[in-house]
Amino acid sequence: MHIAIDARIINSSTGRYVERLLHYLEQVDRVNDYTVLVRAKDERFWTPTGENFRVRVADFDNYSLAEQTGFKRLLDELAPDLVHFCMPQQPVLYTGRVVTTIHDLTLLNTYNSDKNWLVYRFKQLVGHFVFKRVAKKSDLVLTGTEYVRRRVIEFANIPENKIVVTPESADKPDIAPEPYEDLVGTDYIMYVGSQSDYKNIRRLMVAHQDLLADHPDLRLVLVGKTTGVNGRPAGRNQAWAAKKRFKNILFTGFVPDEKLSWLYAHTSAYIFPSLSEGFGLPGLEAMLHGAPVISSDATCLPEVYGAAAEYFEPTDTTDMAAAIRRVIDDPERRNELIKAGHVQAKKYSWRRMAEQTHQAYMTVLKSVSK
Repeated sequence: MHIAIDARIINSSTGRYVERLLHYLEQVDRVNDYTVLVRAKDERFWTPTGENFRVRVADFDNYSLAEQTGFKRLLDELAPDLVHFCMPQQPVLYTGRVVTTIHDLTLLNTYNSDKNWLVYRFKQLVGHFVFKRVAKKSDLVLTGTEYVRRRVIEFANIPENKIVVTPESADKPDIAPEPYEDLVGTDYIMYVGSQSDYKNIRRLMVAHQDLLADHPDLRLVLVGKTTGVNGRPAGRNQAWAAKKRFKNILFTGFVPDEKLSWLYAHTSAYIFPSLSEGFGLPGLEAMLHGAPVISSDATCLPEVYGAAAEYFEPTDTTDMAAAIRRVIDDPERRNELIKAGHVQAKKYSWRRMAEQTHQAYMTVLKSVSK
């Protein structure tokens, strides 16, 4: 059989899912033929090792007219037996067999103040139509959590047996940590990742300022780009914090993996204040590195982290600060979370995710052959 995988997002924040899926699919399936579709800029981002995998350029923007016309035309020419769209955006009039991954419905329910409101609202309206249409027309839908599965069922009104949970995972790089010089010997809590509004970073900064009353030397370290397109939200947060005259907050900018591993290993706690997630990969990564995790109790996060995190209500900065105090002031609780985190993170496996995804492909393809 010929399977096409829409990997146009492989070099993005969600791209880790796609890269890991391809990595393990090459081990799982040496029989079927795969065409991996990427943007022109990413033609050499991922190189196949299996003879049954090849890369082809599909340079079509998400939510564009070209996606609806040119991408459909390309797929019709390829004539695969199955297409796996790794995100909901896709040609809605494509009529072949389809598996679609819906990571979350965040686009439909949030707004980033860094974006043009009119453009973003238009994208939401298009997304609302596309997501619902895609969920109904796909042969199978994949999600990373039961929380998202239930939401998609309710949103699109599709049968329960049409949507399958394929949990994601996290990796700890096999590298030697290198000290982050400016933080050696200091006490800090940290967050890693993008800073779009729904990530709730401003409330985390407010909670941190509360903590300074009894932890005057505690620093808040926010890891992630502060420049460029992806760094704009962090840059806005940095300016906002400066205007508020907030103290002891470090915006690191990009940090290489060697120094990031050191930051995880030496932090008093990793804080994940997000208002909306589809899986919550950063918390699992922190657990793998031995950092105690303190998390928002929103959406899917308690499902993914289980008893291995201390939780707070994400819109209540007092509750957030109290949760952080419960961990950093109690060495026994902190060590308990570190141990539980190691156990929790090992429950997840990228290879198992790839195997489950491959099984979804086979389920759809068997239904074709009947």
